[in-house]
Amino acid sequence: MVKAVVGANWGDEGKGKITDTLSKEADIIVRFQGGANAGHTIVNDYGKFALHTLPSGVFYDHTTSIIGNGVALNIPVLFKEIKDIVDRGVPMPKILVSDRAQIVMPYHILFDEYEEERLAGKSFGSTKSGIAPFYSDKYAKIGFQVAELFDEEGLKEKLERVIVQKNTLLEHLYHKPLLNVDELFNTLMEYKKMVEPYVCDTSAYLYKAIKEGKNILLEGQLGSLKDPDHGIYPMVTSSSTLAAYGAIGAGIPPYEIKKIITVVKAYSSAVGAGAFVSEIFGDEADELRRRGGDGGEYGATTGRPRRMGWFDCVATKYGCRIQGTTDVAFTVLDVLGYLDEIPVCVGYEVDGEVTTDFPTTAKLEKAKPVLKTLPGWKTDIRGIKKYEELPENCRKYIEFVEEQIGFPITMVSNGPGREDIIYR
Repeated sequence: MVKAVVGANWGDEGKGKITDTLSKEADIIVRFQGGANAGHTIVNDYGKFALHTLPSGVFYDHTTSIIGNGVALNIPVLFKEIKDIVDRGVPMPKILVSDRAQIVMPYHILFDEYEEERLAGKSFGSTKSGIAPFYSDKYAKIGFQVAELFDEEGLKEKLERVIVQKNTLLEHLYHKPLLNVDELFNTLMEYKKMVEPYVCDTSAYLYKAIKEGKNILLEGQLGSLKDPDHGIYPMVTSSSTLAAYGAIGAGIPPYEIKKIITVVKAYSSAVGAGAFVSEIFGDEADELRRRGGDGGEYGATTGRPRRMGWFDCVATKYGCRIQGTTDVAFTVLDVLGYLDEIPVCVGYEVDGEVTTDFPTTAKLEKAKPVLKTLPGWKTDIRGIKKYEELPENCRKYIEFVEEQIGFPITMVSNGPGREDIIYR
């Protein structure tokens, strides 16, 4: 059985925790897209971790973690991450890396920094992890697959070809130091040493695992609204964040994905630039940010304070629809316990008309939130294990959201630990 765990919004919905919780029953966890530009925060018996490339199932010794072909693989970052968790007492995870995954090159990170610098005030709010330059090269067919590390002659020849283009940009557009082919080749040989023991045809491995009836989890990064096709383009990431892409990014048949667990936060938060209709500011936002997440709402990669907002039914209904949601996991509900009243965005007003359909970016920029206020429950709900035991106003909040978005909320997370979850 293949299940996907994906986000419905701007990312930071709490996918890491949900994947970690579901990994108990999983044999294999696959990262299928994105790079080390976003992180998943996980709290378990070993401590608190921010993972960037490793799948969130690495804390169980019965699981195999796969870096799929759709991932932007930053090899030194992956290996530093493995070392960090092992140094903190986590058993060495079983890891496989797709031979078709492409490598984040050292110059991708430089180009990311140089371009943000060049754009100055018009920048995309990049995490400067090399993601946009990496995917640009992948689709321009000048990227490097892991398999290419094992053909030294072909690798050197291709580096020489690609570097001509890169150096032209470095010299004339960015006025920065040029790249050296030998240096890059030596760096890639270091990468090869690191990754060699883990490389295999992960698509074939997964096909066999599916035939054997193994439980497989696909773990997505970010959320629907950061998808390059269906998100708030251009303030999006560079790879598809949708469950459908899990089939491509892992190399499995699309019809094998039977369950799509879409993670939805009980309020909104976003990192980086872009339209965010239900956004709040000032003291109201500071208070929610301080209480939010586990230790506050700050980016797992950048440490940037996240932008805060009330729950957005319009964006979430859309985000769930394009994910193909079968189950909604509703997270960080416990955070809202301090509020007397809880505003919820139930519609967008665009040019004087109210809509509940999520519009394209230009209209989104003009949208004003239509808010409805629900009564708060004014109590700490952590530790509650049964849905019926939640305060009435808390259950009403969940049921109101469920009705607005039109997808079943089957899991409610009411704390940061892997045990803090209520199944409906």
